[in-house]
Amino acid sequence: MISCTLRRAAVDTQWQTLALPPTFLLPLRARISTTPSFIESNPPQNPFLPSQLATKPPSSPRAIRNPQSSSPRSGAQTHPPTSLPEQQPTPPNPVDPLPLSPTVRDLLPLLRIQPSHYITAHIHARPYLLTAGDTLRLPFHMPKVKAGDVLRLNRASSIGSRDYTMRGAPYLDERLFECRATVVGVEAEPMRFLEKTKRRNRKVKTVKSKHRFTVLKVKELRVKSVEEVEGADVVDSSEEGVASPGSDFV
Repeated sequence: MISCTLRRAAVDTQWQTLALPPTFLLPLRARISTTPSFIESNPPQNPFLPSQLATKPPSSPRAIRNPQSSSPRSGAQTHPPTSLPEQQPTPPNPVDPLPLSPTVRDLLPLLRIQPSHYITAHIHARPYLLTAGDTLRLPFHMPKVKAGDVLRLNRASSIGSRDYTMRGAPYLDERLFECRATVVGVEAEPMRFLEKTKRRNRKVKTVKSKHRFTVLKVKELRVKSVEEVEGADVVDSSEEGVASPGSDFV
């Protein structure tokens, strides 16, 4: 039993020696180096001398900073920043009233002495033909007004009588006339019901609507005289009610 085991071990070792190739056939990386390797205990010395390191130029020009430039000079005098005097807004110059044309100056008294007048007033870009005592029902609800408020209608495209008519281009000068209306109240229409449906849909939608309208009554309508027009102040043109000074008689 022991002889068989020894014989088998000898055969295995012989086979292993025959299976390995010779060392000269192995690649260079597989060869075992026989030369001893020594590890240097001392670190490598810097080839640059201290003088050379001090005089080495910087890598970028931005790294150079002058310490004297950041701090003010000791001998130089520092002056505090002077602030410019604040300019006060100049008051606006008073605007002289626009002069009337000779035609308007001559024919305005003739229009003023007429017994009754009418006016084409514009409210929210809609014209309304009115005379004194008329009741106007606006097709909308005017916000921020209540019953008893007096409104001045200062935008009109024409004003006239049975014999004379004065038209603006496109609106009259508001100094030529004076028209005032009083807010009577607010009217509401009956409730409306509208049924809406779609094709191939059995659902029916009912829409309710009830509009409100502001009612005005013209209390005053008169044409001013030439003296009143020339003595009146001119309203700023940036306001909504300013009218064009151009007007013609027909």
